[in-house]
Amino acid sequence: MPSIAGAGGGCLFSVNGTAAYWRSRRLLLQRPLFSSLAGGGTGDDATPHLPVVIVGAGPVGLVLSFLLTKFGIKCAVLEKNVEFTRHPRAHFINNRTMEGCYEQIFRKLDGLAGDIERSQPPVDLWRKFVYCTSLSGSILGSVDHMKQEGRSDDCFVADFEKIISPISVAHFSQHKLVDLLLKKLDGIGFQTCLPGDIGSSTRDLVLEKKILMGHECSSVQLTDNGILIGASFNEAGRMQERKIHCGFLLGADGARSTVRELAGIHMKGQRDLQKLVSVHFRSNDLGKYLSRERPGMLFFIFNPDAIGVLVAHDLEHGEFVLQIPFYPPQQMFEDFSTKVCEEIIVKLVGWEPSDVQVLDIKPWVMHAEVAEKYIGCDNRIILVGDAAHRFPPAGGFVSKAVHVRMSICRNEYWCPGCTQFGLEIVLTAQWLPFSIQNLVWKTSKQQCLFLQPLVLTQQLQIQVSDYILNEKNPLGSLRLARLRSILDEGKSLQLQFPAEDLGFRYELGALVAEDCAETTYEEEKQKHSKRSREYIPSAKAGSRLPHMLMRALYTSNEGVFSTLDLVSGDKPEFALIIAPLKESYELARAMLKIADELKLPTKICVIWPQGSVDAKVKGSRSELTPWTNYVDVEEVPRAPVNSWWEMCQITSKSVILVRPDAHIAWKTQSDRVTDADSEVRRVFSEVLCLTSPIQ
Repeated sequence: MPSIAGAGGGCLFSVNGTAAYWRSRRLLLQRPLFSSLAGGGTGDDATPHLPVVIVGAGPVGLVLSFLLTKFGIKCAVLEKNVEFTRHPRAHFINNRTMEGCYEQIFRKLDGLAGDIERSQPPVDLWRKFVYCTSLSGSILGSVDHMKQEGRSDDCFVADFEKIISPISVAHFSQHKLVDLLLKKLDGIGFQTCLPGDIGSSTRDLVLEKKILMGHECSSVQLTDNGILIGASFNEAGRMQERKIHCGFLLGADGARSTVRELAGIHMKGQRDLQKLVSVHFRSNDLGKYLSRERPGMLFFIFNPDAIGVLVAHDLEHGEFVLQIPFYPPQQMFEDFSTKVCEEIIVKLVGWEPSDVQVLDIKPWVMHAEVAEKYIGCDNRIILVGDAAHRFPPAGGFVSKAVHVRMSICRNEYWCPGCTQFGLEIVLTAQWLPFSIQNLVWKTSKQQCLFLQPLVLTQQLQIQVSDYILNEKNPLGSLRLARLRSILDEGKSLQLQFPAEDLGFRYELGALVAEDCAETTYEEEKQKHSKRSREYIPSAKAGSRLPHMLMRALYTSNEGVFSTLDLVSGDKPEFALIIAPLKESYELARAMLKIADELKLPTKICVIWPQGSVDAKVKGSRSELTPWTNYVDVEEVPRAPVNSWWEMCQITSKSVILVRPDAHIAWKTQSDRVTDADSEVRRVFSEVLCLTSPIQ
């Protein structure tokens, strides 16, 4: 059994992810343990030491290992499985993830975003959700998630023209993403090792740049200068434990995180929303048929014989995952043998493909929970990714508690008594209010009426039979019309949420809070409730830096790049964005001076209007001498906006300090600052969460 020793001695607290990043960075710089990133030790020379150990070799853990190594911090990865799963899981990557939550990782991680864009299926094969009675039967309705609402033309909300983001969304299976990440890691010297590759001895063991497969984090102990990890592994049929000491332990080990359990961090939210069976199978016959007849990403299938959701991971290669709801104790996971799953596939397809090959069958339980805190054990253990939250698969959200709240909100539209995916179709067909369906389900759970979910499912299956639900039947025609109205109005399960994805705004943490007269993120969301999915660029503190194309001045390079590229992907660096105005230059000089004192990487980005010429721009050189860490860029605006400042709803007198994660830390008007030196010291004190002001 996993165990923990010494975890109760530290101060445990909850902070947002960004504040945790800067607090951890200060610890990294201040504590003697990290005076050298080569590591110190525990006093026991036989125990290997690393500044950082990551538990979990999924996408989050692998990206973290790449970035840490890129920034010169030695690390290793522990993965309890002896091989990487080929069972497809997550498959939709939203804009903000493609940009990267930190350092624009997918764009700047050695071209990873480009690899994803080139490797994913053509968008016309995955732009739709299809609701049907079978894959070859009646189509109840469909939603094209790449079209602008209310428009019949081909205007994409996926932003393939890259107006609101420098990178588009993607449909790319998680196991394929892991393959790409492993190639990137191999390119910087990482090795994947099994227990037999390194033996049981720990003396002289070099763990840096190692992914240790078959190693499960079984214990953690808080020491005076870090965390002592017990890593269990099986060698030659015998369980052994390897001790590893680290400064920070990052738990990236998924929804059932062992690290979270060992750190004593509890989850809050809703549990056991739905039990499902995930069936991974291949069929080129089915892939060719759907590519030709009704391409789509998700197929919500309801008929009298079966209910399920088919995820088309790759139609061109016939790779699918079928999600089937089941209800213990009447149904158990063990009931879903390969033969049974093949029979269900045939019922949902409507004909029998000749080449169905079931590759894997896994159970999973849908929850909607978030960790009560992300950091524990004297700030030495940090939860990341699904270890910090687990939620229904709605919206492709990847981080922060707000995304869990959004996922729950999206799923409240459906009854947990059946499949969470697209049940609004069935409820519409049955003509019962959603509130009544939810009440039936909750009552059945409270009263332990275990048969109720199955009975409800059977009744819903009857309601979507071709006999009842067809255009010739007056009642069926009316129900179909109402259903299509729901789909047309965008009230069904959505694929993208740009307002929450690109428009998410921090209100606390590593930032200078704006005047209380300013509207909060929640107030802004309510203000634009009628356009809740529309992203509105904002330069308020805590917001993501708005994207616009720019061109570098006094270079021969005619290429354009995003404002997000003004934030370095090579090192943690602040960027101060200004217009070429006297007061703004004065503030920039104070920023560079104090950043030098703090040894804090900072650069100045001067945005000039479109059409500026080099002779005029040379003013930056005289204004910012002797510093050279600045860049002059020219706007390349697109209609209907005339400038980046206008798009951000601010004037060119504004100055904006951007954090290394591309979120805005501070904004002010340069002509309102009376003492630039004092103001900059105050700002850095607040952004770095320092306990005493910078003198």
